[in-house]
Amino acid sequence: MGDVLAGFHAAWEFESDSVLIRYERGIRTPKLFQALGERRVPLAALQGVTLSPGRRGTVVLRAEPRPGADPLIEAAGGQLKESSDPYRLVLPAERETLAEYYADELRALLTHSGPSGRHLVAAPEAPLHFKAYDAKASFDGTSVSFRWFWTGASSAKWKAGDQKFAVSDLSGVEWRSPEVFEGHLRLLRRDAGDQPAQADQDPAAVVFGLGYGPVHESLPFAAAVLSAVRSAGPAGAVVTAAAAPRRDPADIAERIRHLGELHRAGLVTDEEFSFKKAELLAEL
Repeated sequence: MGDVLAGFHAAWEFESDSVLIRYERGIRTPKLFQALGERRVPLAALQGVTLSPGRRGTVVLRAEPRPGADPLIEAAGGQLKESSDPYRLVLPAERETLAEYYADELRALLTHSGPSGRHLVAAPEAPLHFKAYDAKASFDGTSVSFRWFWTGASSAKWKAGDQKFAVSDLSGVEWRSPEVFEGHLRLLRRDAGDQPAQADQDPAAVVFGLGYGPVHESLPFAAAVLSAVRSAGPAGAVVTAAAAPRRDPADIAERIRHLGELHRAGLVTDEEFSFKKAELLAEL
C-alpha cells in the first residue's frame, strides 16, 4: 500500500509485507513508545485488525499480534496498560472512515493466525541496562549482569556476590510490571533446581520500586533477553507474572508492615492499600 496513517503519538506506514510503526518523542508520548523509537512489524506477525471507538472523540485502530510473534508482547504477558500498547493507533473521530479503509486493506493482506513458532518482530537491540531497586542490570547480547547496590540488595544477594548469566544458561525470563506491588525481573536458569520464591532473595532476579525498573526500561530489556534465549535454542520459554507459592506468615506480616508505611507516606492510595493487603493475606 505504501501509505502513511498518522495518529496521536505514532504513525503507521503500510508496506507490501510489513507495517512500519514510528513513535513520536513528544512530552505526552508514553515513555515506552519513545524508548522503542520505531518497529517494523511483518504482516506474518499479525492475525487481525480492529477499529473501535476511543475516548474523548477518538477512534482506535489496533493490530493484533500472533502469540509468540513479538518478544516485547510475550514478555509483557498482558501487563501493559492500554495507553502503552504499541499496537494501538489513536486517531481523531473524524478520521474514522479513513481508518476503516486502512483496516480493511490490512485485513485483506493477513494470511496467518494462531501461535508463531518463532519471534517475527525484532527485539530491542543490546547493549541495554537499567537501574532496579537493588541492582544495576546490564545485557550485552550474550550475557546478563547484576551488580548489587548496598542500599537495596538483600543480605542473600550480597552473600552471593555480583552475578553474570550467559544466555545459553537461561531458559526464559519472568517480568512482573513495576506498576504492581512486588514487580521484578527474574532470569529462569536451566537445570538450576528451585529458585527462591521471593525475588528479593533470588540472585537471579532484581526487584523494582518507586522510580526503579520503569516499564520503558525494564520491559525492552526483558524482551531482548527473551529473544536471545529463544534464538539460542528451542528450550527457551517465558513465564510472566507467575503465581507465587505460599509464603512464611512472618514474611507476609513484614510486607504488610512495609505496605502500611508506603500508605502512611501517601505513596499508596487507600484503594491500592486495601487491594494489596488482601492480595498478601490470600497467600497465607
